[in-house]
Amino acid sequence: MAASDNFPVSLSSLHFPSAEQSISQTLSSLRRSALSVANRLHSIETDACFVSEVADHYDLPLVANERCGSWYIPPETKSGSAYFKSTDGHTGQWDFSFRRLNLQILPVAREHGGCIIVDSTRRGKLMPDALSKTVPIWCAVMNRALFPSEPAYHAVQLPPNFLGPSEESQIERRIDGFVQSLKDLKLDLDDLRKQLGKPIRVAWANRTYFHPTDLHKGDGYHLFVLCSASKRVHGAEMSEGGYIQGAGDDSEGWAHGLTPPVFWANKSTLFQTTEEDLPGVIQGLVEDYRKKDTSQQATLITPTQNLYISQTDSRLNDAGIYDLVIDCNGNPAAAEGNPKRLNLGCGPGKLGSRDLRKHLDSVQAFVSSQLASDPSRSLLVTCESGKDLSAGALLAVLCLFYNDNGKFTSNQTQVIGKQFIRQRLAWITSAKHDVNPSRSTLQSINAFLM
Repeated sequence: MAASDNFPVSLSSLHFPSAEQSISQTLSSLRRSALSVANRLHSIETDACFVSEVADHYDLPLVANERCGSWYIPPETKSGSAYFKSTDGHTGQWDFSFRRLNLQILPVAREHGGCIIVDSTRRGKLMPDALSKTVPIWCAVMNRALFPSEPAYHAVQLPPNFLGPSEESQIERRIDGFVQSLKDLKLDLDDLRKQLGKPIRVAWANRTYFHPTDLHKGDGYHLFVLCSASKRVHGAEMSEGGYIQGAGDDSEGWAHGLTPPVFWANKSTLFQTTEEDLPGVIQGLVEDYRKKDTSQQATLITPTQNLYISQTDSRLNDAGIYDLVIDCNGNPAAAEGNPKRLNLGCGPGKLGSRDLRKHLDSVQAFVSSQLASDPSRSLLVTCESGKDLSAGALLAVLCLFYNDNGKFTSNQTQVIGKQFIRQRLAWITSAKHDVNPSRSTLQSINAFLM
């Protein structure tokens, strides 16, 4: 009978945990485990192997559609970056972005006969809207604007049996309007035509199909292959043995600061590290990479000869390379008594965009006083990212003080309207291709200038 002491003797002594809570906790734990950093990195490596196979098949260079495309391309095989947004391909919102013109890929295509644009998308989708609609829209606009005498390439080239006839026809009807808006930027279309050389044909490559199956680069066109790197997953991540579709997406939320260059340079170390140790190891690797990275440099905004933009970096700001510096996020007290430097003290994000509006009077006064006496002085404008507030401040300077030839003038006679501002913004985005001023920043600039 003593053995019975080891068992419950009544129903009330039995303990039943909450089934609902237990199942929920178990599923959450399994999902977190499936979405681990290690699983993401191994999934990225798997997808990168497919991208490499596509590059070998077409004999074309790889261009990353940022932000996530760079995860799938080793830096030594990456020929450039593009910035095509999926939101510009969302149903009913089809657009041609004038903040992201992507003109930097034209000479890449001319040199190699085309390129492969690499992106991925999350679970359940075959390809991102950027590859199914945004890039095809861009290609149609470029073909019509740069090669008006070649109507065979003017139709929007869309993936087969992917969109409905209604959506395809609605996209087609918008193209001519986009072409006219591109012409209104007053860019040198003859020069862009020379940079590209031939019209564009579009093909698709994903884990389900290549289309068209027999298309390669040719004499009469440049081939743009739109490659979706990840395998399509219909069920939950837990059903794929650790594989994560679109593993490189939204890396700010999972990567602990890891970037594609650091990942590819330290892949074996990362794969040998336990999940709990990864955050600390990543932090050390990122810091080491930052110390060794000497690639930071400012970008000249043509057609001016003296305006530059970059991410804030003491190696640039304090080295005396530039005659004048405006640092959008810098502490104003640190620049007191220095007539060649203006620190605006803007905060981060949307707060910074609102702060910038308050300081544009100071920017105008600084530039007027410093460049009126010597317009040849170089001016560097920086912010924490080198893409947002600095682009906004520089846009204001271009609109207030520079004519259509990129020459400084203290008496700007042109009426500043939205189209004029858009033209000047095109100078910035054409020179520095990753510039992406937020809507809040552009609203602040428009409100100040108009």
